[in-house]
Amino acid sequence: MSSLMTSEQPPEYIQPEIFKSYPQLLALQSTRKGGVSKGGCASLNLGNNTGDAPENIRENTRRLCAALGIDPRNIASSVQIHGTKILKAEEPGQYEGYDGFMTNKKDLFLAILTADCYPVLFYDPHHQAVGAAHAGWKGSAHRIVIKTLEAMHTSFNSNPAECLVSIGTGISAAAYEVDREIAGAFPSGCVQRSPRTLDEERYLLDLAMVNYLQLLEAGVNPSHIERSPFCSFGDHELFFSYRRDQGKTGRMISLIGIRSEQQSA
Repeated sequence: MSSLMTSEQPPEYIQPEIFKSYPQLLALQSTRKGGVSKGGCASLNLGNNTGDAPENIRENTRRLCAALGIDPRNIASSVQIHGTKILKAEEPGQYEGYDGFMTNKKDLFLAILTADCYPVLFYDPHHQAVGAAHAGWKGSAHRIVIKTLEAMHTSFNSNPAECLVSIGTGISAAAYEVDREIAGAFPSGCVQRSPRTLDEERYLLDLAMVNYLQLLEAGVNPSHIERSPFCSFGDHELFFSYRRDQGKTGRMISLIGIRSEQQSA
């Protein structure tokens, strides 16, 4: 179970319990609370291309980073495209076309932006490496969490059995209705006929379960996986939801990185 943390400053964020035994590891998912944005992006919108004023996003980012004690210039993010390209990040900046990151560099914080898709965060305590993946239905269908673990193994010799993983907040199965074509891309145990319509072409898709099963397939110990108890669609006071808000909404950010001893002291 995750716990909701409120810093002394306004931004509120969620820290996965599974990572809390590692004081140098920074890992969290923001909520929508504690920023300056208005309207559908109210208030802690951290995503560009949302119709929000750039100065609002900069101020929201500044506030969150100040609460976390990190420099916003040390974040690596991407213009995500719902693909499976994974970047071995060596330095911060905004990239394009990547939906996954990994690094073993200290004080480099990997960022995933979501508003219904699932952020998945990885930590290899043995080799001191981290990863982050953007798992919407397309990324999940193409097994982005498995590909992230494979990339971490190639670059850092990470063993999935030694990795800890957090599946953050996204849209729950109860709220995520999809068509037959999308449903057909996933195991039958992760989809069920939607009770809200007589149309047999509509199904409910459990993306959190899809990614959980893929992590098990990759060799992650089930006791090393944490799943968020929240729903971006249903918990409207805490989270943005692209589907609920019909596209006129903000973005949460999920961050993971290893602080240097100087920063964590």
